[in-house]
Amino acid sequence: MTSTQVGTNPGDGNGASGEAPEEGYERGLGSRQVQMIAIGGAIGVGLFLGAGANIAKAGPSLILMYALAGVIVFFIMRALGELLLYRPVSGSFSEYAREFLGPFFGFVTGWTYWLMWVVTGMAELTAAAIYVHFWFPQIPQWVTALVFLVVLFVANLISVKIFGEIEFWFSMVKVTALVGMIVIGLGVVTFGFSQAGDAAAVSNIWAHDGIFPNGIGSSLMTLQGVMFAYLAVELVGVTAGESEDPEKTLPKAINTLPWRIIVFYVGALSVILMVVKWTEFEPGVSPFVAAFAKIGIPAGAAIINFVVLTAALSSCNSGMYSTGRMLRDLAANSEAPKVLGKLSSTKTPALGITLSAALMGIGVILNYVVPEKAFGYVTSVATAAGIWTWLMILISHILYRRAVVAGRLPASSFPAPGGTVCSWIAVAFLLLVTGLIAIDPDSRVSLYVGAGWALCLAIGWAILKSRNPHITSKGTSQDKQLQTTGQPRS
Repeated sequence: MTSTQVGTNPGDGNGASGEAPEEGYERGLGSRQVQMIAIGGAIGVGLFLGAGANIAKAGPSLILMYALAGVIVFFIMRALGELLLYRPVSGSFSEYAREFLGPFFGFVTGWTYWLMWVVTGMAELTAAAIYVHFWFPQIPQWVTALVFLVVLFVANLISVKIFGEIEFWFSMVKVTALVGMIVIGLGVVTFGFSQAGDAAAVSNIWAHDGIFPNGIGSSLMTLQGVMFAYLAVELVGVTAGESEDPEKTLPKAINTLPWRIIVFYVGALSVILMVVKWTEFEPGVSPFVAAFAKIGIPAGAAIINFVVLTAALSSCNSGMYSTGRMLRDLAANSEAPKVLGKLSSTKTPALGITLSAALMGIGVILNYVVPEKAFGYVTSVATAAGIWTWLMILISHILYRRAVVAGRLPASSFPAPGGTVCSWIAVAFLLLVTGLIAIDPDSRVSLYVGAGWALCLAIGWAILKSRNPHITSKGTSQDKQLQTTGQPRS
C-alpha cells in the first residue's frame, strides 16, 4: 500500500490498520527511545515539585487522586493507541480530530497543542535557570536559560535521533532517582535506619487525621494539579511518524503505562508519606527534598535539584520536538504558512522548530518583567490546553469506533478495552476537572486565557476560509496534498 492510501475519510471503506504513511521524516526512533520517551512523559516537574503543595492540601488522599487520574490517563492512551494503529501519523490527535470531527477541530487542536508546549517551554526554561542558580548563584539566570535554549534547539535541528537520545538519558535520570527514592524509603520503613528512625512507618499514611484529613472536596481540588503532572504522556503519539516500528513499539509503550503510574506516582508518593508525615509538607518545597532531608542524606537537596533540572529540560526538549511536528501538520492542511511544512536536509521541520524556539525564548525576557506569580499560571493554562487535546482524542476514538461498527473503516489491530465505554468515562472525568478549574480562583485564569485563545482561533479560521475555501473540506492532510498537487506529502 502506498502512503496516499492510508489517509482516509470516515465515509470511505479504505485504509489499513497499522501502516504508517511516509511523511518524509526519518524513522530514527528505536524501541529503546520510544519506551523512554513514554516513561519520561509520565514523570515531570509536576510530580517532583507540584506534589508538595498538593500533599499540604489533600494529605495522603493525594495517592488516591494520582491513582484515579492514572486510570483515566490509561483510558485516554488506549483510545489514542487504537487510533495510532489504525493510522500512525506524526500529526496524531490533530489529524484524528480533523478526520472525525472536521477541519476546524483539527485546526484548533493542532494550534492549541502547539500553544501548550510553547508556554510550557517558557516556564521550563526559567525553572531550569533557577535550578542552576542553586549551584552557581553568580551566573545570571537569563544566561543559563539562553544556553539551554540554544543547546536544545541545535540538538532538535540536527536529527530526530539526537532528540531521542537526549530524551532517553533525561528519562533515565528521572527513573533512576525515583527508583532510588523508593528503595531507600522502603529500607528506612522496614529496617529503621537513617535519622528518620521510628518516625518512619506505614501507619503515617492514615494515622494523622485519616486518609482524607481535609475532606473529599479538598482532595478533588488537587485533580487539576495531578492532571498537569500527567501532561506529555500523549507525546508518544507524536512520535508515531518517526518510530522505526510503530506497530510494535507503540502498543508496548502504552500497555506499560499502568506499571509506570503504579511505581513512579502511587509507589513513590506512598513511600514518601511513610517516611515523612503529611503534616510536615509545605507548598513550594519538593516532597522528595523533604524526604531526603528527613532520612539524613546530606546531598539530598542537590540530587533532587539535578533531577528536577533534567525534568525541566526534558519538558522543553519535548516541546521543541512536538511543536515543530504540529506546525508541519498544520501547514500541510493550509492552516499555517506553507513554509513551515518544509523539511530540512536532516529531515526535521527546522523552520517550525525555529519559530517555536524563538517564542520560547521570550520566556528568558519575561523573566525580568513578569511577576513570579504569572509563571504559576502556566500550569493551569497548560492543563486546560492538555484537557482539550485529551478530549479530542477521546471523541475521535468514539467516532472512529462508530465508523468501524458501521463498516466504513477497518478495525485497528490495537483495540481499546471496553470499547467506547472507557472513553465516555474519561470524557466525564475531564469535564469534572474543567469544572474544578472554574471553581478555583487561582486557576480560573486559564479559562479566561482559553476564551481569548478561542476567539483568536475563530478569527484565524474565518480569515483562512475566506482566502482558501477548500480547507473546510473534510479529510486528512495526505488527501488534501493529493488533491492540490497530485503527490503525497514528502
